[in-house]
Amino acid sequence: MTMNFKRRLPIPMEIREEMPLSADMAARKPAFDAEVAAIIRGESPRRLLVIGPCSADREDSVLDYVTRLAKLADEVKDKLLVVPRVYTNKPRTRGTGYKGLLHNPDPEAPADLLEGVKAIRRMHLRVVEETGMFTADEMLYPANFQYLIDLLSYVAVGARSVENQEHRLVASGVPMPVGMKNPTGGSTAVLLNSIYAAQAPQTFIFRNWEVETTGNPLAHAVLRGYVGPDGATYPNYHYEYLERLADRYDPEKFEFPAVVIDCNHDNSGKRPLEQARIVDEVLDSVRRSERIAGLFRGFMVESYLVDGNQPVGGGVYGQSITDACIGWEGTERLVRDMAERL
Repeated sequence: MTMNFKRRLPIPMEIREEMPLSADMAARKPAFDAEVAAIIRGESPRRLLVIGPCSADREDSVLDYVTRLAKLADEVKDKLLVVPRVYTNKPRTRGTGYKGLLHNPDPEAPADLLEGVKAIRRMHLRVVEETGMFTADEMLYPANFQYLIDLLSYVAVGARSVENQEHRLVASGVPMPVGMKNPTGGSTAVLLNSIYAAQAPQTFIFRNWEVETTGNPLAHAVLRGYVGPDGATYPNYHYEYLERLADRYDPEKFEFPAVVIDCNHDNSGKRPLEQARIVDEVLDSVRRSERIAGLFRGFMVESYLVDGNQPVGGGVYGQSITDACIGWEGTERLVRDMAERL
């Protein structure tokens, strides 16, 4: 029952200086960020698509995936703005198991957080520099997002974190859109409270500094389904749920009310092949209701090279070692069909 301080880790500024973003990509990022922000504010006719593996476990297959994704994104660019999901932290319900690249740069080896902070920077940096696509990640550890702050164009706060005060406060100072997921129990009140907190100016302690934020007007809702009292998973993307969210997401209280639909997790019951059907149903709802259309901003999809998932050490190149994903052939169909319907 003790905490052993093993070693000092490099601070984010040191890692960014060691592995800098090129001047060319740094110059391109503000324009891309402005496009993402315009979608969240409802000022763009395009929709956002955050898509990629459940967890970014290895550089070679993730780079292979995003290289393919960049070509597909260019094909649908008139309808969709695509942000690759490069999630380097994995929340665990029971606190054990593979925790993502930050903890386990080698999934089959013990945790190595010194190599991990370098590995997450290196992977995101390679994606940006080699594909031209800026990335998304989950802010599982609020103090760590600054390792990637110059590379990210979208951040998500997960279902297990969204009730946490520190996540809400830090989200209020993050310089990009932050998707606040509904909690695992599904409470809309908790979800909206988290957005309200993230949009408000805040003062708090961060990395041994007293900091003040101006609030993040681009904090918004992400619906990912929930687990009921009976332990079963339930979706919250249906027409009636979106109508009720529109009723409560009051533009008098919130800046730029917006919702992104997470097509996997509890919305699909972790059945990734259902994601295409969920996209279709949501787009049907958008067409039927002006109020839902006024709130809807895009989708999250879990996708990799090979359908399904495998255990750590399973040896299948491009297949998830965490939650099951839709494979590349299905991804191409899903994205093209989505763009066709928008």
